[in-house]
Amino acid sequence: MPNIKPISDLRNYTEVLKEVSTNQPVYLTRNGRGAYAIVEVDELDRLKATIKLLAKLEEGEQSAREKGWLTADEVEAALGL
Repeated sequence: MPNIKPISDLRNYTEVLKEVSTNQPVYLTRNGRGAYAIVEVDELDRLKATIKLLAKLEEGEQSAREKGWLTADEVEAALGL
């Protein structure tokens, strides 16, 4: 279950930060609507790396659709295997 708190709870930010853990962000609301999420730095780095990987995979998929797919032999030859 998500940990959702009003942004006013940040007046006692040390208590809010104690509730943040890996895969357990704290979501903050402003005027009853989701506004922010507090996550650990390691988790943020993983999320950014995942987004970057997905963007590269999409780029490769688009290239393959436009230029054609490579066979396993062509990939091995390009890699010098």
